[in-house]
Amino acid sequence: MGSLSGKTLFITGASRGIGLAIALRAARDGANVAIASKSSVPNPKLPGTIHTAAAEVEAAGGKALALKCDIREEDEVKAAVAATVEAFGGIDILVNNASAIWLAGALDTPTKRFDLMQQVNARGSFLCAQACLPHLLKAANPHILTLAPPPTLDPKWWAPHTGYTLAKMGMSFVTLGLAGEFGPKGVAVNALWPRTIIATDALNMIPGVPIERCRKPEIVADAAHAVLTRQAAGFSGRFLIDEDVLREAGISDFALYAMDASQSLLPDLFLG
Repeated sequence: MGSLSGKTLFITGASRGIGLAIALRAARDGANVAIASKSSVPNPKLPGTIHTAAAEVEAAGGKALALKCDIREEDEVKAAVAATVEAFGGIDILVNNASAIWLAGALDTPTKRFDLMQQVNARGSFLCAQACLPHLLKAANPHILTLAPPPTLDPKWWAPHTGYTLAKMGMSFVTLGLAGEFGPKGVAVNALWPRTIIATDALNMIPGVPIERCRKPEIVADAAHAVLTRQAAGFSGRFLIDEDVLREAGISDFALYAMDASQSLLPDLFLG
């Protein structure tokens, strides 16, 4: 695989979970990582802050910039992007990882939750792309990678949680649109989604999911690394699955990613 050495990544929601795993994988190459997240102070329910994440990135061999940023706020996004460019001289990669989740039917979805998901997921991804693109267009091998599923109109994925599905598919359609607009200009705009449920704090929003039947965030991080080290030109508009990406990269043994290799794995939402 290639290297992200010297590249600058702007990663949303990178204080924990998949976002942090992607940051640490890039850091091991010697990348610069802007950690854009709301979590600036410790939360007893959610471990990790932008500061603890930055320390981990530095310890892994990268350079870190901790940025308190609510991606719902346009001014905060613009300020975080400007700070990243000032610190590192540009932006090579945007990873839209931040996402809000609420898995409930229409009658059990408060308007506040519905609005939060739309504002963070689709709108937030669009705002971050809009702010980063002027810098990405100047980069040598620019990528936008969004943690979003392959688009689907299958009612089985919409009926149980219309609000959440709309928000995640919004991220997918933002990917599709930006790929069409900026792919021809040399920016790789793609989406990545896990084959199985990943053991992150988001599991607290999915009652009854046994963690031993999940995979570690590192599988998504390794797949993201394989995507982000590819040649950007001509590589856009793809809805990639972590397993498929790693198989293409020559990895066939996924046991090391399992929380418990003896257990059967649970497929993620929107797949199967």
